[in-house]
Amino acid sequence: MIAAFLLLAAQASPAATADAALFRRIERVLERSPVIDGHNDLAWEIRELHEAKVESVDLSRDTAHLPYPLQTDIPRLRKGHVGGQFWSVYIPADAARAVEMTLEEIDIVRRFVAANPATFELATTAADIRRIEKAGRIASLIGVEGGHQIDGRLSVLRQYRALGVAYMTLTHGKSLNWADSSTDAPRANGLSAFGRQVIAEMNRIGMIVDVSHVSDATMAAALAATKAPVIASHSSARAIAEAPRNIPDDLLRAIGTNGGVVMVNFYPSFLSGEWRAWDVARSAYAKSIGVPAGVYGAKAPAPLVAWDAAHPEPPVTAATVADHVDHIAKVAGHDHIGIGGDFDGIQGTGPIAMKGVDGYPLLFAELARRGWSNADLARLSGGNVLRVMVRVEAVAKGMAGMPPVDATDVASL
Repeated sequence: MIAAFLLLAAQASPAATADAALFRRIERVLERSPVIDGHNDLAWEIRELHEAKVESVDLSRDTAHLPYPLQTDIPRLRKGHVGGQFWSVYIPADAARAVEMTLEEIDIVRRFVAANPATFELATTAADIRRIEKAGRIASLIGVEGGHQIDGRLSVLRQYRALGVAYMTLTHGKSLNWADSSTDAPRANGLSAFGRQVIAEMNRIGMIVDVSHVSDATMAAALAATKAPVIASHSSARAIAEAPRNIPDDLLRAIGTNGGVVMVNFYPSFLSGEWRAWDVARSAYAKSIGVPAGVYGAKAPAPLVAWDAAHPEPPVTAATVADHVDHIAKVAGHDHIGIGGDFDGIQGTGPIAMKGVDGYPLLFAELARRGWSNADLARLSGGNVLRVMVRVEAVAKGMAGMPPVDATDVASL
């Protein structure tokens, strides 16, 4: 395993190749406290790139070199010391068959977990994660990536929980009648009365409230409404990179006060303002010549390959990710930071030498160079989100005598 770390390090920084002691330290930390990642879009990629043919995608082998490559597979999860993964069951915010499509995504996750029983096991609680990690397997949890996926019905929310869904992101890319997206015009101006009922019901059934993708006003309203800690399953720091999806310092502090965790996103667009500007210019050029912009590298359309050669991609490295982690830890506290890589939701590219789920040790090594203690690294890797889960479970236990909320968002129906 050390050899693999050193190979990754050599790609990131020549100086790091000699630092074997540092990587031995990181390996020991991550063996004791494996990474619990908050967000991975493998299910959607299997659906879209591989026609939902789950059993035909061999996750036990390298998937980076498939005709339609993936950023996730079992060998790379092992190299990345992943012990727990929240698998996103994403569907587009404007999908017409939201509930049906979500059920299909849940089925994809359950099928690839079942197809690899020596590696994966479904989990719904913190105790499940600890037990599964101890057995040497990867705890597999499910996250619904957007409130549009309940179709305005709390009954659907409850059934998702019964199917093992651990969290729901309140919005995705479009605002709802009851909650606003960070990338759309507001409709609820925070949370509507139904939106507050959604939060209350999530607290009651032990589903984690995820505030990634939401507007600042909705995030503040959710923090005011919830009785349990929240997560931001894949968000970064707006002070480091200006992007609507990133979280400003006042809300980072509020998440810390709430007891929640911000799980840092590895998508270069949310890590680097320079990369984001480069990608905007690249996309504008692609549109002007009528070719798709979402393909990067040698497989991009020939005019884009030429454009990329003339306009080199700004570097985004493990140090860039560490800047966000460091900032959030300083603002919210070391107890309120985690990892939410967004792999297989990252179009075409990730940070240099962190192109897939095997790259996590590079981030931990960079933070160790900056003076992070082993205890702080262990909180980042998984300890903090486990603490949130324990508290969410305790809040639900305290609300166990309350009846289900029988409510629908009539305007959504």
